[in-house]
Amino acid sequence: MRRYVAGVTLAHIMAVAEVTVVVIALVRETTGRAHHMFEGQTPGIVAAVVITGILAVAGGSALNFLPSLRWYAAGQEPTPQRREAAMHVPRRQTLLLATVWALSAVAVLVANRTAAAEVALLIVPAVFFGATAAILTSLLLTVRTLRPVTAAAVPAKASRDTAPGVMARLLSVWVLISALPSLGIALLILARSHGWMIDRSTSVEIPVLVLLAVAVVWGLRAMILVSQSISDPVRDVVAAMADVERGNLGHTVPVYERSEVGRLQSGFNRMVTGLQERDRLRDLFGRHVGDDVVRLLVERDESLYRDVRDVAILFVDLTGSTRLAANRPPEEVADVLNTFFQTVVAAVDERNGFINKFQGDAALAIFGAPVPSETAASDALATARDLGAAIHRHPELDYGVGVSAGPVFAGFVGAAKRFEYTVIGDAVNEAARLADRAKDTPGRALCSAAVLGKADSDEQSRWDTSGSEVLRGRNLATDMFAPATTGV
Repeated sequence: MRRYVAGVTLAHIMAVAEVTVVVIALVRETTGRAHHMFEGQTPGIVAAVVITGILAVAGGSALNFLPSLRWYAAGQEPTPQRREAAMHVPRRQTLLLATVWALSAVAVLVANRTAAAEVALLIVPAVFFGATAAILTSLLLTVRTLRPVTAAAVPAKASRDTAPGVMARLLSVWVLISALPSLGIALLILARSHGWMIDRSTSVEIPVLVLLAVAVVWGLRAMILVSQSISDPVRDVVAAMADVERGNLGHTVPVYERSEVGRLQSGFNRMVTGLQERDRLRDLFGRHVGDDVVRLLVERDESLYRDVRDVAILFVDLTGSTRLAANRPPEEVADVLNTFFQTVVAAVDERNGFINKFQGDAALAIFGAPVPSETAASDALATARDLGAAIHRHPELDYGVGVSAGPVFAGFVGAAKRFEYTVIGDAVNEAARLADRAKDTPGRALCSAAVLGKADSDEQSRWDTSGSEVLRGRNLATDMFAPATTGV
């Protein structure tokens, strides 16, 4: 409150002081009864008018801002009426200053009623200049103070601009620096050339210099305040952009006015909201298809959309899920499956594998796609052994793991509007059959000779032969290997 009242009052006092200096300089050069306007009781009356005007501006600005400050300080949600009142604080502030200056001019004219016409020629332009300077300066001085309240009052969807835009602010600088002083000098020259209150032989250098000095003060003040009113929000947006670039998608900026600046702020916030939504969707999408597939889609590397490559396949299948579903409530079955899949995902992620899909109570993991890996076979075999140790910690779970390797199609299948990333090939089928066969083995894991032959020597030493068999649905026998007892 104090900062706002001080800003409006200070703008009024500065304008009064500047206009007083200009009027005193002009009075010395005038002729007729206007030359004696500050004689007798008039100076006391003018001083009383000035003091009364200052008090009126201070009190009026407090009453102007207090209702909006009350609900803001209490943390209340503003009603539409309160929003509108808060947004119109600058407008009422302008009306207050204009009224005080107009009434002050009337009071000075009444005090000089014997020479009202001549004094009016001097006072009216001076009051116009002073009121304009006070209004523009007060708007610029209070913009920072009003920002928090305005930010809370600005509706999410503003239909029109109510705050002065960048062009209007720059025009206010032009008015203070150029228009008002130039108009004052033009009126001086015009008055002297026609002998209006100023004798044609009178020199006006002093009034002109005073006007130029006031213009310099007005210009410097206006430039500083206008530049701050524009650079502050731009600086906020730049800082927020840097924060978002570092990954903090929760950084937004306050929208505290309805103008180009406010649209910049709200546009940035909408962009952040869009990035948050995109990030959330990408996270959800990644949970379904895997981060590597998401990255592949984002990068649009079409050479990897349809690719044939050598990969290692791990298929793990839970045993007895049908009996489990028949004997337990559905929520308990879901808890058991989640425990099982969490164990599988942790083991696959540990070895940089990719969970391609969950199929009921089974999971398919790929090593070597979509991201190529030279150690795919060794990683898949090590994961199979890790799963044995991890799942054994859950006695209610039984399973079978099959591992195979070979060339497969790795890419997207489906329609244009609905597709998924998957692998298709004999190695996938062989891994599924090995997983089914492994349910009847002590180690609950079997691999083919194809994948074991591609593993490094250390991993090969951890597997023992487990015979050869024609697996269900296949024509040729598969040489099978199981984890060595010392390697589990």
